[in-house]
Amino acid sequence: MSSNKLEGRREDALAKQRMQLREEYERQKEKLISETEKVRPSANRFVGQNDSVEESLKNSTVGLVRLEDFQQKRKEIEEAKAREAARTNELKDEQKKLKKRKKVAKATLSFALDDEGDDGESPSADSSRRSESKEKDEEASDAPPVKKTKFKKNPHVDTSFLPDREREEAERKERERLRLEWLEKQEQIKREDIEITYSYWDGTGHRKSVVCKKGDSIATFLEKCRLQFPELRGVNVDNLMYVKEDLIIPHHYTFYDFIINKARGKSGPLFNFDVHDDVRLLHDATKEKDESHAGKVVERSWYQRNKHIFPASRWEIFDPEKNYGKYTIA
Repeated sequence: MSSNKLEGRREDALAKQRMQLREEYERQKEKLISETEKVRPSANRFVGQNDSVEESLKNSTVGLVRLEDFQQKRKEIEEAKAREAARTNELKDEQKKLKKRKKVAKATLSFALDDEGDDGESPSADSSRRSESKEKDEEASDAPPVKKTKFKKNPHVDTSFLPDREREEAERKERERLRLEWLEKQEQIKREDIEITYSYWDGTGHRKSVVCKKGDSIATFLEKCRLQFPELRGVNVDNLMYVKEDLIIPHHYTFYDFIINKARGKSGPLFNFDVHDDVRLLHDATKEKDESHAGKVVERSWYQRNKHIFPASRWEIFDPEKNYGKYTIA
């Protein structure tokens, strides 16, 4: 009998334990289901909560509807939408006000420990201390606000290596001023007069001179030369050539280009236009004086007929990238 009672108690304990485990399993299962439901996006997440006026009209007017009923229904839906929008705006304003109140309440919290007044102090002393603190707060509120001093740079520290917007702006303005000043000087140089001695070459030389600007092109110079010789007045400028120091100068170049770059040709400088009968007067052949030959104005037809004969056989078109000699100016 005793053994039967023990077995019955053991079975009851095991059954109770199984029930507890089952209940714990069911509780954990429900907890997991609720957590997954919270994390899982709702089915209507991407569906508009508030349908538009047109959607509402489509849903509410199905079939044949009179115009007056349709207009009345549209008006009612628009009013309902306006009321909902106003209600949501009011709720948003109330939420903003509540947030502001919470922030103000957090900012005004006092972190003074009330337990400090209980250590050996009487309530009268505590009240007197609070009144004193209130008086100090009132005095502080009545006093004018103290301006906070900003930290500035130490003038004795070298900060030239650091980026400085004001300094960079000043440097940029200075560079722009210098650039404009340089351009103005170059324009002044281009406006200066220069007398150019040339020789109309048809096998023999006919020397004359003409006054041009330093900024004038070779085509402008040839136009002035053409007017000085009757036999050239019927010739177009494109059919004339200017040969300087055995180089044929294209028409688009200006005298300023040769002057500013100190260009030189095969037999002398291209930037000097005054003429001397004896060009090389030094004994050293590797040096040359600042003197040049007279440039030649030639008809293109004459050059085509005589380009195999000296001196036309030495002529070639000017190339600014080419070095025509190692002579230096004495």
